[in-house]
Amino acid sequence: MTQSAAPPIEQFAAEELLSLAERAYRRLRDAIMRGSLPGGSRISERSLGQSLGISAQPVREALWRLEAEGMVITSPRRGTVVVEFDANKLAEMSQIRAALEGSVAALAARKATEADVAALRAQLVAMRDATGGGDIAAVAAANERFHGLLREVAGNVFLTRSLETLRAYDHVARRRTLASSPREPAQALREHAALLAALRRRDPELAENRMRAHVDRSLRAGGVAETSHRERKQTQ
Repeated sequence: MTQSAAPPIEQFAAEELLSLAERAYRRLRDAIMRGSLPGGSRISERSLGQSLGISAQPVREALWRLEAEGMVITSPRRGTVVVEFDANKLAEMSQIRAALEGSVAALAARKATEADVAALRAQLVAMRDATGGGDIAAVAAANERFHGLLREVAGNVFLTRSLETLRAYDHVARRRTLASSPREPAQALREHAALLAALRRRDPELAENRMRAHVDRSLRAGGVAETSHRERKQTQ
């Protein structure tokens, strides 16, 4: 007796395999990053659950994660409020990011294979195309993908998780910096090309220094580091 073939059934999409809490978390995090839920917005589990078409429990779990990442804050009187990304907070988070991204670059320089370098080079081409097109959103997305590839090459789960908690701050600071001057996207592209050259040379120290210099300069260009720099001068 021959076995009948399995009926053609469409596989679950990757999004469908995620728990409701995970999907709620990603949806809310993206809304905060895009500004759909702006800083200072008061939110509730019930209203968010109704908007998403789910119960309050997965929303509650999502908000716990967002609070742990510093994207929302809950207080007895005000309830849950989206954190405002002011200059001081962006500067503080970005200083941490500079150190973490520098470590990622150093690890990537030690571990990168020829295939890894080729993937980064291809992404650099995508960044160049986006820069030529003048679309800041596309430039930012290509930029983020380059950094994501670096983290994959570095292969350090703790660094990756730490940087993921700064993602919203990073996203806001990057958009602000790229839009700060017509020359900024081209400058950022040159700095990423120099970083890739350090990886090709398998030079961890040079890669780390170039990454840190890139992050620090871009923060100043976007005005993100301006407040903290002024405060340091006042305390000297």
